Amino acid sequence: MSDMTFERMIQQMTPAIYESLKQAVALRKWPDGRFLTAEQTELCLEAVMRYEAENNVPAEERVGYLERRTCGADSSGAGVSPQQAGLGRDVGRG
Repeated sequence: MSDMTFERMIQQMTPAIYESLKQAVALRKWPDGRFLTAEQTELCLEAVMRYEAENNVPAEERVGYLERRTCGADSSGAGVSPQQAGLGRDVGRG
């Protein structure tokens, strides 16, 4: 990989390699079961994120995407009862 730069690697990454790296980051291990080091996890995550940005992967399919939910209220949370927000009676207490 003497001529291979990180940029070039991202440009040549196939969808299959992208999926494999994405799974490795999610599981924190390679397909053969070996655990990723912290450095490998960081580099794989950066590669996945760069691939997604350069290939216009829809936001809802990107790594780390969280769907915004409001329990049926507007995004401010106004109108959500304490029970709906999980602030009801503490079930741990009698």
